[in-house]
Amino acid sequence: MTSMRNWPGYAAAAWSLTYAMLGLHWWAGGAGFPFATVHEDRRSGSVLEGAPVEVVAPVMTIWGLLGVLAAVAMIRSPRRHAALLFFGGTTAVTLALVLPDYFLIAVLALAPVLLVFVFTGVPGPQDLGDILYWHRGSLVILFIGGVIWALATLIYHRRTRAACVRCGRRPGAGETPPARLLRWGRWAVLVAVLAPVPYEVTRIAWFLGHPTGISTEFLRMMQDTDGMLTVGLGFAVASMLGGVLTHGLVASWGERYPRWIWWRAGRRVPVALAVVPGGLVAVLLIPAGFMALRMALQDDMWGTNAPSVLWMVWGTALGVAVGAYYLRRRLPCRRCGQGSAVVPETAGRPDRAAARASDRSVLGEAC
Repeated sequence: MTSMRNWPGYAAAAWSLTYAMLGLHWWAGGAGFPFATVHEDRRSGSVLEGAPVEVVAPVMTIWGLLGVLAAVAMIRSPRRHAALLFFGGTTAVTLALVLPDYFLIAVLALAPVLLVFVFTGVPGPQDLGDILYWHRGSLVILFIGGVIWALATLIYHRRTRAACVRCGRRPGAGETPPARLLRWGRWAVLVAVLAPVPYEVTRIAWFLGHPTGISTEFLRMMQDTDGMLTVGLGFAVASMLGGVLTHGLVASWGERYPRWIWWRAGRRVPVALAVVPGGLVAVLLIPAGFMALRMALQDDMWGTNAPSVLWMVWGTALGVAVGAYYLRRRLPCRRCGQGSAVVPETAGRPDRAAARASDRSVLGEAC
């Protein structure tokens, strides 16, 4: 395998070495420890927030050095070692799903607003430094490290089991039938759509003046804070729109553009158009739900965090739905040539009547 094809392994080694050096720096008393106790307005929701540097920094240094050794071993070893798979998987899950908080999914949801902030300035006394400060920015770096480690481990897993590094297929191995993948996808989509309903109901109720799951005093405080209820309503609406898009993973318009998108009507929807954003949202929802799970639950304030605990279920179900969609629709691998085209490409402008008939057939299976 060339170094270009195994760039995640080299990236994992570089990332681990960088954090080992930072851990050593903080262990020696250097400034910038990202989990130090700070003012409440600048705190993150990470599980390590407020953790003592004399404990975290040594662990970070040792784990980083072990990561360098593990990444180099994954690159060079032709054999499969359970210890390397365990280390890589544990590191990926810890960095991407356990240590971050809700900030990543919030940034994704507020991305259009943040772009406006970049060009026009944040309204009021805030600036971007009040939003993207180090305590939060470090969690983004940790998440990126988790993604890198996940890719490096996946490539090592595929290479050592004689599978294609690009698609994961093995010569002579059968594939899951599309009908079965569609059934899995339908159940996963159903769970992914229902899981955020409690969150959506509470936020809409608050906006309409009903203290569902919170005290009257807390609702009055939010009403007196400019934009607070509006932001909550915006998140609820975004969640419901996401549910509509999630349905596309098992609907005909998720495979071919519908007629009302006239400039693309009947053409094949690129698989990546659904898999990339859907997979990203699925991964970012899990740490946000885990953070809500760690928060104290009060009888008269359950609405603040209890509905968000279900985001772990939401993210997991969405991930399963996205995975089933990808496996059902992926084309033959351009590297190894394995696989069959479940939905073949059509050269030129497709026949719309044929496309509509195909849509009806797929929709009938999905229903």
